[in-house]
Amino acid sequence: MTPQPIRLRDPRKDAYEEGKLAKRIRRQAGEAINDFAMIAEGDRVMVCLSGGKDSHGLLDVLLSLREKAPVRFDLVAVNLDQKQPGFPAHVLPEYLGARGVPFHIVEQDTYSVVKRVIPEGKTMCSLCSRLRRGALYRVASELGATKIALGHHRNDVLATFFLNLFHGGQLKAMPAKLASDDGRHVVIRPLVYVAEADLAAYAEARRFPIIPCTLCGSQENLERKRIGEMLRDWERNHPGRIESILRAMTEVRPSHLLDRKLFDFASL
Repeated sequence: MTPQPIRLRDPRKDAYEEGKLAKRIRRQAGEAINDFAMIAEGDRVMVCLSGGKDSHGLLDVLLSLREKAPVRFDLVAVNLDQKQPGFPAHVLPEYLGARGVPFHIVEQDTYSVVKRVIPEGKTMCSLCSRLRRGALYRVASELGATKIALGHHRNDVLATFFLNLFHGGQLKAMPAKLASDDGRHVVIRPLVYVAEADLAAYAEARRFPIIPCTLCGSQENLERKRIGEMLRDWERNHPGRIESILRAMTEVRPSHLLDRKLFDFASL
């Protein structure tokens, strides 16, 4: 058998594709920020940096957008060290210091609480999320942050929508912008238009120091993961379907649904 020649990567092509990818992500994030009025003049945006691809991408994009934004705003990165075994505590401070990004590390042992309270094999996400949210809200107040930025992307929004549809009996997704229950904090999700696959490719191209999660990220039986597989299958085999579903969320017709609280059917 004749050996196949080794094809070398073309650095110029790689650079071109990386540039296209970065431009697309920045454009989509910029559109989301504008559509939902996420960032205003003088905002102090606290970027929640877990060490995963999504939060790394969020910080990187916001740093790029800030350079040309029509409004002035500050960024501070915050990492919650949950005391997971083997967590490389030096990685993010070294990375953020090298990039000149102001940061704050919060040490709170939520890992032990979650492992103690949640039985083996049960979903940890709900409790873990509540504990993290409480810690981040507290730190946002201490730092004087006016906005809290999270790295949830388009696939997260759609997965939440289908989880609520299939299991919760509600037409509800993940909001792009929301106020906390006490009204003291505003949470924003600038990546709601960005595909997860693009963020994964971007993280690889930018060589972010990725830190895996050993709590929720380690659970393979989550229904959210099954929904994610469904969405990825649609993306592969039904081009345009994901974009259509996301677009549908921006074109709601209450009179064509069955919720009497949203539309006065009785008066027709």
